[in-house]
Amino acid sequence: MTDKQTSLPTKYDPQAVEKDRYKFWIEGKYFEATGDKEKEPFSIVIPPPNVTGKLHLGHAWDTTMQDTVSRMKRMQGYDVLWLPGMDHAGIATQAKVEAKLKEQGKSRYDLGREKFIDTVWDWKEEYANFIRAQWEKLGLGLDYSRERFTLDDGLSDAVREVFVTLYEKGLIYRGEYIINWDPQTKTALSDIEVIYEEVHGKFYHMRYPIKDSNETIEIATTRPETMLGDTAVAVHPDDDRYKHLIGKTVILPIVGREIEIVADSYVDMELGSGAVKITPAHDPNDFDIGNRHDLKRILVMHEDGSMNENAGKYKDLDRFECRKQIVKDLQDMGVLFEIEDHTHQVGHSERSGAVVEPYLSTQWFVDMQPLADAVVDMQQGENKVNFVPERFEQTYLNWMENIRDWCISRQLWWGHRIPAWYHKETKEVYVGKDAPADIENWVQDEDVLDTWFSSALWPFSTMGWPDLNAADFKRYFPTDVLVTGYDIIFFWVARMVFQSKEFTGERPFKDVLMHGLIRDADGRKMSKSLGNGVDPMDVIEKYGADSLRYFLLTGSTPGQDLRFHWEKVESTWNFANKVWNASRFSLMNMEGFSYEDIDLSGEKSLADKWILTRLNETIEHVTKNTNKYEFGEAGRHLYNFIWDDLCDWYIEMAKLPLYGEDEAKKKTTRSVLAYVLDQTMRMLHPYMPFITEEIWQQLPHDGDSITVAAWPEVRSEFHDDAAAKEMKRLVAIIKSVRNIRAEVDTPMSKQIELLIQAENPTIQMELENNSDYLERFCNPSQLTIDVEINAPEKAMSAVVTGAELYLPLEGLIDFDKEIARLEKELDKWQKEVDRVQKKLGNEGFVKKAPQSVVDEEKQKETDYLEKHAKVKARLAELRG
Repeated sequence: MTDKQTSLPTKYDPQAVEKDRYKFWIEGKYFEATGDKEKEPFSIVIPPPNVTGKLHLGHAWDTTMQDTVSRMKRMQGYDVLWLPGMDHAGIATQAKVEAKLKEQGKSRYDLGREKFIDTVWDWKEEYANFIRAQWEKLGLGLDYSRERFTLDDGLSDAVREVFVTLYEKGLIYRGEYIINWDPQTKTALSDIEVIYEEVHGKFYHMRYPIKDSNETIEIATTRPETMLGDTAVAVHPDDDRYKHLIGKTVILPIVGREIEIVADSYVDMELGSGAVKITPAHDPNDFDIGNRHDLKRILVMHEDGSMNENAGKYKDLDRFECRKQIVKDLQDMGVLFEIEDHTHQVGHSERSGAVVEPYLSTQWFVDMQPLADAVVDMQQGENKVNFVPERFEQTYLNWMENIRDWCISRQLWWGHRIPAWYHKETKEVYVGKDAPADIENWVQDEDVLDTWFSSALWPFSTMGWPDLNAADFKRYFPTDVLVTGYDIIFFWVARMVFQSKEFTGERPFKDVLMHGLIRDADGRKMSKSLGNGVDPMDVIEKYGADSLRYFLLTGSTPGQDLRFHWEKVESTWNFANKVWNASRFSLMNMEGFSYEDIDLSGEKSLADKWILTRLNETIEHVTKNTNKYEFGEAGRHLYNFIWDDLCDWYIEMAKLPLYGEDEAKKKTTRSVLAYVLDQTMRMLHPYMPFITEEIWQQLPHDGDSITVAAWPEVRSEFHDDAAAKEMKRLVAIIKSVRNIRAEVDTPMSKQIELLIQAENPTIQMELENNSDYLERFCNPSQLTIDVEINAPEKAMSAVVTGAELYLPLEGLIDFDKEIARLEKELDKWQKEVDRVQKKLGNEGFVKKAPQSVVDEEKQKETDYLEKHAKVKARLAELRG
């Protein structure tokens, strides 16, 4: 495109590199899906962050993975849509705004519903701007022209459509059930919004007196305050201890109410006394027993967890204060005869942390069984959702196969209001997408829907559904991949799948990539209480977004947790710095060199052929592993290629022609260097977008932005296995000479004699043809290469594949130490021989492994045996 380059600054400064680059991408509209019918569509929807605060490291990890995939797909020629958006997060957001109002001495009731909701919208706008600024800092390639919010008009239409349709099918119903109740936020919770924690509590053993008898019946409970709502005692019908009592009544202590002894097979005869108190309004199992025996449901608590009028003298006491008081009273009466220490799992609200109360309430529910059955069936076919790693599919199926109905109503103001109205006089229920025509005679349900109800529609509601002709819905749905944490498989992933299957007939995404949690360096979960959280913006401020991204992507395998280490982020900064310095050197040697000047048809050196071969191999590995979401593996190949092959070897070897007088060689080297750097920046771009765009803009290039440059492809004409083999031998020789010099403390500046005995004339010729590299990197006073060499008696030596090296170092070495070194080397090769022979001696391996793998092991055996023999011979010479 241009021959105009400017040199890179001497120092790599990520803040300077990353500044304004995002603006360049956004203004260029490089991230906007084009709808180009010539291209295959590829789509991802972002897991919408809650507008409750700023993004954390987990968000950074999750979105960086999505960005990496979408950037690569865009470069591969796909019409990529990565759709951004945010979630209204009902309970969490309302709680934040109410807390803010409380600081001002106000409550939502002081404002009223309408003004309160306006206040929450103001909050949403403020925090949405924070989130967008963080997306920008991370360099996320999002299509902002399609940004959605779970409470925007389009998504609200979708929510109403789904609710009304499920209601008309009989899959949404309203009923009185025991639900999980959060007394702090005064709202219902779904089962998966309850976090169970181990609590050291008590088991309270009581004896209820049987009417008109001296007998008592023993029961035990962890929640004695609920006894005020007891309406029966249950025993197993086959329990001989209690058969004579079935149908009789007990006098409920304190309350004085008569309650019946009923027989129910739910009761476990072996557990405790074999008799249980039944409180249908405060326990889900008791509720079911109550239904079977037509028992009364007596609620003894207010919504805030305090005792109500049914609690008699304990009215208005907090439930835990009531427990203390009732325990004392029961002890005084002689009813409570034992208090036993008891550790058990107690449900806590995920949002508020309050102890959840099983609570009788009229709520809206989704009948989950038919919906779950449909997606379990779908998982058996070709259109299943592919879980990465696969093990999470079983977790998902286990939940689906043991599904419970979903309580979807929440006692909040912020959210999608339930589209149900109650007639003021007849109490008739009307459910519809629009309000009744004679609205003055109706009252709308006060409750809103569970946040996850709208989030479950995210992959298709954001695309324009329920309009089946919406352009984006027709082109980009189903989406290709969802990236999310394993901790919300049930909250979100499962719900998206069953809603998508029900309303579109399709899976919502082809793949779901699960990642773990980010923990601190000691493996602890990051939390405010521990003070071990890390703000991604702080990391970016110190080391840049590219360093953070590369660490997040390469620090873990799919499905595993990731530990955060500052020193590892620093090491990725060192890697970026290495890339910068190598590119800067290269650019200094390309002054005036344009894209049109790149010519790879000239005669190439061994180093040129080798680096192009290694480039091919790296392209293959990076493409394959990124496609499989194995970012760590792809990053490892990239790192090794850039750091070792390109920077440490090729660029150093390229200095010979670049500083030489042969203009043809100079042009070829410049061309290879420009081409390899260009392709390398493209491969690295999805991982480190900022630095790669900066460098690519300085290189001779043929486009406006690396974001839309073509993804590298393997070019078979540049693949040369023979050159790779030659170069491997050459590198081994140079490394051996350097190692020997280090051992005897002889600096590279001091010339030494080097003798190389080649295994055969072909290898001799190879080494002679590349003697300029040996001269440059070994600094010999005299270089001898031959197939027959009289090995000097007093010399250091090394064995490489196809050659032996001798460095006569009379007076510089301790021959006893050299013998000790060779003995260690002999032991090393013996272990390698033993290992490979053991492998080849395993019939199972030889039969099951691919022939290419077996052949490779056999080649290693030959190589190790040869090296072992040469070291052994050299030892014999020194000892002789």
